[in-house]
Amino acid sequence: MTRRLIVRKARPGDAAAVARIYVEAWQDTYPAMLPNRLLSAMTIDGQTQRWRNAIAMAARECVLVVTDETDIVVAMTSLGRARDSAFRFDAEIYTLYVDPMHTGAGIGRAALNGAFAVLAERGHSSCIIWAHARNPARFFYEAMGGKLVAERTANMMGIAVPEIAFGWRKLALVETSRT
Repeated sequence: MTRRLIVRKARPGDAAAVARIYVEAWQDTYPAMLPNRLLSAMTIDGQTQRWRNAIAMAARECVLVVTDETDIVVAMTSLGRARDSAFRFDAEIYTLYVDPMHTGAGIGRAALNGAFAVLAERGHSSCIIWAHARNPARFFYEAMGGKLVAERTANMMGIAVPEIAFGWRKLALVETSRT
């Protein structure tokens, strides 16, 4: 049975679900990459207010959710103008996380497609996404046509975190097979 997915702009009532996915995805993905003190400092309550604010400030940062046919939020993404013009991408996807219990079902693809559609509606033509250099999502971005365009080291709570960027010069997925 094919699952029906809906990508829509997040509403204030989605903030807790967005926060839950954000925290659970970090805690599921990064234990071997980031210190436990950083991951355990993340709480759903703390993140709920952050995401409530982001949802309310939609002109600056657009937050989208992916829901299933019962309106349960299964993924989130946030996007807007590129924060660093040096890479010559006009837009950026700041976050893209799928509920760890729902990975591998096309939900990330739906979120990325939805994010590209909103960016195009806002007049953007290209996009960059930064990810932890050891995040398994890098293979997803590559499979969706993202090209490795940059590397840097970010600072999170005093911890040096290696990051890589994937770019799309056109807002379209070009799915490649992974053999």
